Amino acid sequence: MSNRPNRSKSASAKVRQAANGDKSKSTTLLWAGLAVVIIVIGVVVIGVSRSSSNSSGNGGVASPSGGTVVPNGDLTIGQIEVVGANLPAKPEAGTDPAIGMTIPQVTGQSFDGKTDVITPEGKPMVIIALAHWCSFCQKEVPVIQDWLDQNGMPADVELVSLATSNDPAKSNYPAGDWLRKEQWSVPTILDNKETAGARAYGVGGFPFFVVVSPEGKVLYRTSGVLSVPQWEGVLEVARTGISPIS
Repeated sequence: MSNRPNRSKSASAKVRQAANGDKSKSTTLLWAGLAVVIIVIGVVVIGVSRSSSNSSGNGGVASPSGGTVVPNGDLTIGQIEVVGANLPAKPEAGTDPAIGMTIPQVTGQSFDGKTDVITPEGKPMVIIALAHWCSFCQKEVPVIQDWLDQNGMPADVELVSLATSNDPAKSNYPAGDWLRKEQWSVPTILDNKETAGARAYGVGGFPFFVVVSPEGKVLYRTSGVLSVPQWEGVLEVARTGISPIS
């Protein structure tokens, strides 16, 4: 045992030790902060990726309705060929002059560019005209799709839709992204710039419904948001051929 007194640390040594301790704590906090930032960025990237996938990358897949979600594709304006006379525009009130008239044959393209034809094929048909910017259409599409998911695509009534009045200057554009986001499983063709498809059916508002007999005769036309019972009523008109009183 030494008789020499213990030497305490000098003031400068204590300062260095404290500084080193603070530096270690700062480094630890820095790495922890970087880890948090990396995790947050990862979550954001995953969220954006999923959102993008849900909005435009999941077309062409099987739908709970038994149909197929409208396909992927970059087509925003279609090419339309109309064979036959256009239906007259539907008046806001009174008798619809198109009742009993034969619908024209409309040939167009889906979002993937493939050709499709709207024409009677031996069973009744309901044609639904939609506009991407129409708030009523945005309300109606999920209602009809939910009904289809719950009840299935009707086996005895053909459903088709027309994405018309497509305008990049208006909201919710393009129609393909919107309908894929809603998982819309009704076969759809794109109208052209001149809205020849809409004029062929005498569209007078959105959404617009044309009920057609197996022979191609107009049974009923209506526009605006339909409730579930009203939608089921439209299908019943197609099945029975009995139009409601205007």
